Amino acid sequence: MLTTRHTGAMLTSIKLPIVIRAEINLVLVVVTALGLLSRLYGINFPKAVVFDEVYYGQFVSLYTKQVFFIDESGPPLGHMILAFGAYLGGFDGNFIWNRIGAEYSSNVPVWSLRLIPALAGSLCVPLCYLLVVELGYSHLTALGAALLFLMENSLIVQSRFMLLESVLIFFLLLAVVSYLRFHNAQSGSPVRLAWLVLTGVTCACAVGVKYMGLFTYFLLLGLAAVHTWQLIGDRALSNGVVLMQVVTRFLALVVLPLLLYLGFFYVHLNLLYRSGPHDQMMSSAFQASLEGGLARITQGQPLEVAYGSQVTLRSVSSKPIPCWLHSHKANYPIRYENGRGSSHQQQVTCYPFKDVNNWWIIKDPGRQDLVVSSPPRPVRHGDVVQLLHGMTSRLLNTHDVAAPMSPHAQEVSGYIDFNVSMPAQNLWKVDIANREAEQDVWKTILSEVRLIHINTSAVLKLSGSSLPEWGYRQLEVVGDKIYKGYQPSGVWNVEEHRYGRSLEQRERELELHSPTHIDINRNLTFIAKFLELQWKMLTVKHEDSEHKYSSSPLEWITMNTNIAYWLHPASNAQIHLIGNFVTWTLANLALAVYVLLFLSYLLRRRRKIEDIPEATWCQLLQAGVVCAGGWAVNYLPFFMMEKTLFLYHYLPALTFQILLIPVVLEHLHTHMLRCASLRRALHGVVLAGLSSVYLSFRTFSPLTYGQPELSAEQLASLRWRDSWDILFRRR
Repeated sequence: MLTTRHTGAMLTSIKLPIVIRAEINLVLVVVTALGLLSRLYGINFPKAVVFDEVYYGQFVSLYTKQVFFIDESGPPLGHMILAFGAYLGGFDGNFIWNRIGAEYSSNVPVWSLRLIPALAGSLCVPLCYLLVVELGYSHLTALGAALLFLMENSLIVQSRFMLLESVLIFFLLLAVVSYLRFHNAQSGSPVRLAWLVLTGVTCACAVGVKYMGLFTYFLLLGLAAVHTWQLIGDRALSNGVVLMQVVTRFLALVVLPLLLYLGFFYVHLNLLYRSGPHDQMMSSAFQASLEGGLARITQGQPLEVAYGSQVTLRSVSSKPIPCWLHSHKANYPIRYENGRGSSHQQQVTCYPFKDVNNWWIIKDPGRQDLVVSSPPRPVRHGDVVQLLHGMTSRLLNTHDVAAPMSPHAQEVSGYIDFNVSMPAQNLWKVDIANREAEQDVWKTILSEVRLIHINTSAVLKLSGSSLPEWGYRQLEVVGDKIYKGYQPSGVWNVEEHRYGRSLEQRERELELHSPTHIDINRNLTFIAKFLELQWKMLTVKHEDSEHKYSSSPLEWITMNTNIAYWLHPASNAQIHLIGNFVTWTLANLALAVYVLLFLSYLLRRRRKIEDIPEATWCQLLQAGVVCAGGWAVNYLPFFMMEKTLFLYHYLPALTFQILLIPVVLEHLHTHMLRCASLRRALHGVVLAGLSSVYLSFRTFSPLTYGQPELSAEQLASLRWRDSWDILFRRR
C-alpha cells in the first residue's frame, strides 16, 4: 500500500511542465486539403442523376427499404458504403432511378449520396504521397506524385458522384501503403503488426467493393510471398521466430481477409431480410428465409394452373419494385385531359402491393364453371382462356380503343356491357415463353406466360407509365399490337395460386380474402445462404448489350474514348469522363522508359556490370512491382473479359501508372544524369511538364465540374480527338 510519503515523493519526481512534441508534415496537410477541395467542391451539382448513379441508386433504395437483391458485378461492401452515405443524409429510398439526367426530388440528399466517394477520392491524394515515400523516394518526388494525382480530371469526375471506383482506389492505395509501412518498419516495432493487420483489412475491403480488387490483392500476396521467402532464408533468425512470422503473415493476409469477406455478406444478408426482385433466382429454402419470400407464399400451392384456378399475375419486368395485374371498382374517365375518349369501362392496372383485387380466375370460355374440376384440367400452351376478376367478376378485355397514357397501344379493361355496340373481346391465348424448359403446362412461378388477345393479336403488357390521380397513380397495362420477340414487360408469372372451390360470388370473395399458405419455419444457416448467393453472383450473368460509351482496353491507354456523364437539358453545361491528356501521355512515356531501364539493367547485371548500387536496384525493382505491376494486373485482365467495358475500368491501373512518372524522373536525375547541366535541363522539363499538366487540367475543368457553361465554339475546341463524343447546342 502506498503511503502519503511515497505519494509525495512520486509527485515531486515529475518534472513540470509536461511537454508533448509532434511533427506535422505541412506538405502532406496541404495536399490533403487540396484533395478535399478538388473533390468536395460543389458535389451537389448537378442535382440530377449522373450516368451510373442510375445503376447504384436502385441498390441504395433497396438497402434503405431492406429488400433483398443480387448484383452480379461485385460483392456487397461497396453498395453498403453508398447506402451508409444515404443513411447519414436521411434518405428514405423513395426515388425512381429510371433514367440518366432525371432531376433529384427534394427528399434525396444529393450531398450525402456523393459524400463518401468524394472523401475516398480526396484521401487518395495524400496516399499517393505516402506510397512514394514508402518506396524510398524523396518527399519532393512524392509531392510530384500527389500533384499529378490531384490534377487528374478523370479521377476527380469519378470521385464526385455516387460511384465506386474512388472507394476501390482508396482501399487499394491504403493496402499498398500499409504493407510497405509494415515491410519498412523495424522488427519488433509495436506498430508493425498493426500495419500488417491493416493491410489484410484493406485488401478485404478492396475485394468487397469490387472483384477488381483481387488483382492488386494477388499482387500484394506475391510481394509478401517473396519477402517471406527471403525471411525464411535469414539464418540470423531462429526457427521459432521465422515460424511465428510466417504464421502471422498468413493469418493477416489470407485468413483475416477471408473472414472479413464472409462478414460483409453476413451484414448484407442480415440487412436485406425482405423479399426482393431477385427472389426467383434463389432456392425455395433461401426464399423462405426472407420476409414475404415466395417459398412461404407458395407453400402447399398447386403447381399446375387449371381451369378454375385463382391466381395472381406478376409482371416479370416489374423491377426493382414488383407489381401485379390488378382491377378495382373504378372506371376509366369518359374523356381524358387531352380530350380523347375512353371506353369508360373498368380500370385494369398493375399494382405494386399485394391486394385482394390482384386475384383473377382462369375460366374456360366454353363453360360457366368457376371451380376446378376433379381431376383438374391443366391449362396448356396455346389454350384459349378468359380471365375473370375475382372481386368484381369482370372479364379481362381489350379492344381498338387507345390506352390512356400510351395512345399507340390498346386500352385494357374489365368488360362492362353498356349496350353501346361495343361487344366483349375477352379471349386470350396462353403462350408459354419458356416451355422448352418447363414443358407446355402452365405452372406456378416457373412458367413465363404471354397473354395474346385473340381478336387483335395484342399482347398484355406493362407500359411503364403511371396513371393520373383518377387511376390512383398505379401503373398502366396495355395491349401491344406491335410486340416483337421476348420483352419482359409482356411476360407474366403466376405467383399465388389456389384451386377455386366456391360456387357463389359471396363465398368466392371470402375465399379470396383467406391466406393461401401456412407460415413455416425454414432454418437456413448463414454459410448455406452465403454459398448459394456467391454461386449465383458468379454464375448468373445478365445479357450484356452494346452501350454507346462502351470501349475496348486498347482505346483506354491513349484515351481514344470518353463518357458523357451528364448533359444539361437546355444549355451546353455537361460533364464528361475525360482524363488529363498530358498526364496520360507522360504516364505512358514513363512506363516505356521504366521497361527499357529495367531490361537494360537486367541484361547488364547478367553480364556482371553493375551500374547502380544493389540497394538502388532493389528500390527500382520494388517500385516496378508496385507501380508497373499495379498497372499491369489492373489493366491486362480486361483483354480476357467478355463483359461490357467502359473507360472508368482503367482508372485503378492509371493510378499506379501515374505514380511511375515521378519514380522514373528521380531515378534519371539521381543515377543517369551525371552532368549538372543535364540535371538543370531535366528540372526545366519537369517544370514545363507540371505546367502543362496544370493547363490541361484547367482547360478541361468545365467538363470535369460541369461549370462554367461553355459556348459551342469553346466545346468544339476541346475535342482534341475526333473519337471524343462532346455534344453542344449552337445558338
